[in-house]
Amino acid sequence: MTDPVKLTAELIRCPSVTPEEGGALQLLARVLSEGGFATTRVDRNGTANLFARWGTQGNGRTFGFNGHTDVVPVGDADAWTVDPFGAEVKDGFLYGRGATDMKSGVAAFAAAAIDFVRDTPPDGSVVLAITGDEEGDATDGTVALLDWMAANGERIDHCLVGEPTCPNVMGEMMKIGRRGSMTAYFTVTGVQGHSAYPHRAKNPLPAMAKLVDRLASHTLDEGTEHFDPSTLAVTTIDTGNTANNVIPAETRATVNIRFNDAHTSDRLTGWLRGVADSVAAETGVEITMRTQVSGESFFTSPGELSALVARAVEAETGVVPEMSTSGGTSDARFVKNHCPVVEFGLVGKTMHQVDERVEIAQIGQLKQIYTRILREYFA
Repeated sequence: MTDPVKLTAELIRCPSVTPEEGGALQLLARVLSEGGFATTRVDRNGTANLFARWGTQGNGRTFGFNGHTDVVPVGDADAWTVDPFGAEVKDGFLYGRGATDMKSGVAAFAAAAIDFVRDTPPDGSVVLAITGDEEGDATDGTVALLDWMAANGERIDHCLVGEPTCPNVMGEMMKIGRRGSMTAYFTVTGVQGHSAYPHRAKNPLPAMAKLVDRLASHTLDEGTEHFDPSTLAVTTIDTGNTANNVIPAETRATVNIRFNDAHTSDRLTGWLRGVADSVAAETGVEITMRTQVSGESFFTSPGELSALVARAVEAETGVVPEMSTSGGTSDARFVKNHCPVVEFGLVGKTMHQVDERVEIAQIGQLKQIYTRILREYFA
């Protein structure tokens, strides 16, 4: 049997900090090829991606797994009690950057897929789409894989993303949707002058204060049937003025919005622009705005796929998973344009933290859940 713990450790030892491939996808390509999968590197603009297929396209249904091998930086290496890329085992935990997010998930679904197609070859296909660009800009990762699939006639009927989804207990939560995410960057420009003669200047700071207060005080919504209320957070206000007797000419601010299915990024952009224009008219300053959209809100209605995952999770853990839309963004926001998608993975309490670690027993348990999903899907 393919050992997912051993494979997780080998992946952790690959220093694949975004955008570096670090040997992780090379390792997976070798392991999957030995397991009978046809593998293709789908690199784009220096970003490494891997597509692996078992079975013939068009011959029966295709089940897909999606995940990533890139990881966030380790931060202060001296704060770690272990080598961040050493895959050290202590007290039943496997330590290392990416142990939770999400090399263990990738190892679990790769091991499940390899053993499943070997032991019970299905009447259909299994696809693994693995990116090296989820923690970064994500412009040339899963998006590149989906573009390549479309150009080459590849199709997945249903997909499971192996991100860590459980807050505290294995099996307690799966994701059937995600909030959208967008960031707005504001620049307020006035006229620089001496603080003793404010009438000769045009101070951009009161205008910025009015703008961010108006945005932050606004209630976007009260939540929807499947989502919590949308949120807006002011994340920075920057002026860089070190002189106490100078009114600055310019100040900048950034806000981040996590929005539910009551909104689209286009409508929110219009609202932000309207508030900025109103403040500019009231104060006489100039306000420019730039937006960046990470993803739209999406929701996969409960049905065949979510029920299949829930049954497998309950059978292996004894826990009925909550169907949630909480949390940040994931690459499911791209996959949802291709096919129905849900997310299920390990407990994510230590992801992105110093001494990131995963309970070793959970890796094997996750492989069993993924194996059960494959068996029932092709039954």
